[in-house]
Amino acid sequence: MSEKLEQQLWASADILRGKMDASEYKNYLLGLVFYKYLSDKQLRDVYRIEKGNVEDYPEREEMLAVLKEWFEEEPENMKQSVRQELKYFIEPNDLFYELRKDEHNFRIKKLEDAFTNLSKQGDQFDGLFDDIDLSSNKLGSNDQQRNITLLEVIKALDEIDLFGYKGDVIGDAYEYLIAQFAAGAGKKAGEFYTPQSVSKIISQIVALGQKNLMPFNIYDPAMGSASLMLNIADCVDKANHVYYHGQELNTTTYNLARMNLILHDVEKLHMRLSNGDTLDEDWPTETPNQFDAVVMNPPYSANWSATDKFLSDARFERFGRLAPKSKADFAFLLHGYFHLKESGTMGIVLPHGVLFRGAAEGVIRKTLLESGAIYAVIGLPANIFYGTSIPTTILVLKKNRSNRDVLFIDASSGFEKQKNQNFLRDEDIEKIVDTYVKRENIEKYAYLASFDEIVENEYNLNIPRYVDTFEEEEPIDIVALGKEMVELNAEIKKVEEEFLAMLDELAVTEDTKAIIEATKEVFLSAK
Repeated sequence: MSEKLEQQLWASADILRGKMDASEYKNYLLGLVFYKYLSDKQLRDVYRIEKGNVEDYPEREEMLAVLKEWFEEEPENMKQSVRQELKYFIEPNDLFYELRKDEHNFRIKKLEDAFTNLSKQGDQFDGLFDDIDLSSNKLGSNDQQRNITLLEVIKALDEIDLFGYKGDVIGDAYEYLIAQFAAGAGKKAGEFYTPQSVSKIISQIVALGQKNLMPFNIYDPAMGSASLMLNIADCVDKANHVYYHGQELNTTTYNLARMNLILHDVEKLHMRLSNGDTLDEDWPTETPNQFDAVVMNPPYSANWSATDKFLSDARFERFGRLAPKSKADFAFLLHGYFHLKESGTMGIVLPHGVLFRGAAEGVIRKTLLESGAIYAVIGLPANIFYGTSIPTTILVLKKNRSNRDVLFIDASSGFEKQKNQNFLRDEDIEKIVDTYVKRENIEKYAYLASFDEIVENEYNLNIPRYVDTFEEEEPIDIVALGKEMVELNAEIKKVEEEFLAMLDELAVTEDTKAIIEATKEVFLSAK
């Protein structure tokens, strides 16, 4: 993430940090960043429509002047042209830049009305700003204080150049806020953000052999901010033919995902999103309900109902057992696998316990292995996720395989430590994906296990059973160690003698004699 983005997020967060919990103020910041994006995009598109195709855009002041001139001359024509281009229209006085400029007349009511007007302009905007409570006393005890607080936040965020930023600005901003203030905030909000490095690994893997598909349908049943799905656009040949299908239980995070997809210029017809409980009721059931790629980073070892009705649910019935009530990991996995096309690939991030836990989970794992569903197990470093330091694993699943071998990759040592977090570097990601593609043994890193070996290990997939990373310690030179001990003892004896000699040379008075003798007695008795 760029230093500039960090600085402005820090400045804006610092304004709110003492007023509310991080899980609350990140909703304000991300919602305002999104609104700024829509506003600045309208400025740019109006300028392009008026001036023709342009390579470089001028300062916003010049673009605002062009917009206002057109609006004053032909307001209805301009509204129609902008709506046709962008599918929305923000009144000139409601634009983010105009709100910031007109700071002497800024009122929260203007921003509130602007949010309301935008929310009415199609399903894609409906309810997007519901989590931003502009009347909250946490912004200030009266209207004047709330006006001052919000204006300061707007001024700080307006310094961000969203169109000069290379990357996932909403995802990166979310990750930064979680990292700086939220190890706790993410947990309180019940959300989990997948780091870009992990998203890249999964996206590259699930796109293999499918890069030229049109359309390409990707599905994430626990989509969070949608960052895991969005990375697929960089891994396929026709990004404009990708269709995004996702579900999220947390309404705040669901809205964040919608913002993120819009910010990445995903058209409304290319996104099908649901705010609901993935496990409690199957979704989607209408066509398409099987996908070229399924990606997921579900909440780890979450609780779910696991009632008997699920034994006859098409997602779980052939496995004969249900994931435990206190550990829904395999419930999420089986849900995703059910929605995978016969030709598709699935990548899911889970805690290591799914590799070796017994009872019902052992039965499910055995059934998956016997059908050849588990294609690869990739062990990731510890402490790469915000909100938890536990090591995780990526399970890659496929259907209709000709054999049942499993590739194990131990990538737990390939990372760079930065402050309190570990990060996967580009070379670490490249090594993982390259090893996955070649599917060959690499000493102390990867091992291709046959199904017979897995049976011998009683269907236990714990990575150390297959990838030996043990490093032998260098043998101890007993002779050299003995010589070193003799020399050290001689040095100690010499220092002791010098210390006692120093005590004898001290000028002795009646007052100090007893103290010196007592010191020597204590020293000699301690030897």
